[in-house]
Amino acid sequence: MIGREDILALVPHQGAMCLWDEVVSHDRSRILLRARSHRDPAHPLRSDGQLRAVHLCEYGAQAMAVHGGLRGRESGAPVRPGMLVALRGVGLHVARIDDLPGVLEGEAELLMEGEASQQYAFRIFHAGQLLAEGRAAVVLGDAAAMPG
Repeated sequence: MIGREDILALVPHQGAMCLWDEVVSHDRSRILLRARSHRDPAHPLRSDGQLRAVHLCEYGAQAMAVHGGLRGRESGAPVRPGMLVALRGVGLHVARIDDLPGVLEGEAELLMEGEASQQYAFRIFHAGQLLAEGRAAVVLGDAAAMPG
């Protein structure tokens, strides 16, 4: 299992903005992760005391980033930063997530990959119930050229 400290070394999201706690498994095309951050009263995406389901898209995007970081680390190639450019087919099956006990589980699957872009499908679950799903497109760039 890969823990939070390793995840922090793989992605640009730091501190509380790094939403995943552990990688359960991964391979070249898929990753499975767990998070407990949705219960944190100081979660950086909370507003009006709630964490809305729409923020599960960020969990999905970060699952993609962790997967990309692991793929880069394993291949020895530098990881190219990505910019989320599109979300498609998003389905949200709950209104909020801050009131869910236990862990969130997420998976991201690489669907297509080109020289300058990737497309993933993501799904986020709680206790076996599908909370959110969708597809996300990322444009890959040069670290110096990406907006910060």
